[in-house]
Amino acid sequence: MRTRPAARAGQYAALLAYLVFLAFPFVWLASTAFKPAAELAGLHPTWIPQNPTLANFRQAFDEQPLLRAALNSLLTASAAALAAVAVATPMAYVMARHRGALARAATGWVVVSQAFPFVLLIIPLFLVLKNLRMIDSLPGLVLVHVVWSLPFALWMLTGYVRAVPAELEEAAAVDGAGRLRTLVSVTVPLLAPGIAATALFAFVTAWNEFFFALVLLKTPEQQTLPVLLTRFIGAEGVADLGPLAAAAFLATLPSLLVFALIQRRITGSLLTGAVKG
Repeated sequence: MRTRPAARAGQYAALLAYLVFLAFPFVWLASTAFKPAAELAGLHPTWIPQNPTLANFRQAFDEQPLLRAALNSLLTASAAALAAVAVATPMAYVMARHRGALARAATGWVVVSQAFPFVLLIIPLFLVLKNLRMIDSLPGLVLVHVVWSLPFALWMLTGYVRAVPAELEEAAAVDGAGRLRTLVSVTVPLLAPGIAATALFAFVTAWNEFFFALVLLKTPEQQTLPVLLTRFIGAEGVADLGPLAAAAFLATLPSLLVFALIQRRITGSLLTGAVKG
């Protein structure tokens, strides 16, 4: 049935309102980052800076080691994404191809684990890392990120594996290929779009993560970029608004760029998982 013009206009209006709602924080953050101190202290804020300046960015880099924190975040997020994909790919293959009780239990764990709040997980994870002597270390934080992102990575990749025709694997088995050879030579190449989307999603999740890094990292040299942003807030809770907005603006750009590149792949993966699951 054709959509009536009034209904279509209402849909577009609702979509536009939703987009404005999503874009407002970032637009306001960008505007604040380029405003001089006089405009930030004004009683009548404006959308567009009247006298744009880069002073906030220079002050942010002068006050805090943003590059070192960004490097810590980059190393942590990259390692967590690679490890999560390396672990999730064979597990997703087993869950997709074997429909036994173990696969159903694993699927149930994936669904239930998404409901666990951060606070519920931090105490057991802290105790485990303490026994492994990995507290206040980037490898320990990487391990936590892998644990946190693994259920979602499994869910995404399981849908992709189920979309791969089993006949291709059967043909490889007829030619004498074992399970491992079939996975590496036949299935994984076909999973490349899903693996890329899953890895990039895990990267963005680890890049933006704050709570685990705040609890586990105590040495200033080890802190990641989201944690470092809290240093722009003084002891009395007063924020150095200009430098804070500039630093937050720079920290947000990588996530936006990554999501802009992979949003279609992520949408396709979610739909595949929903249809094939």
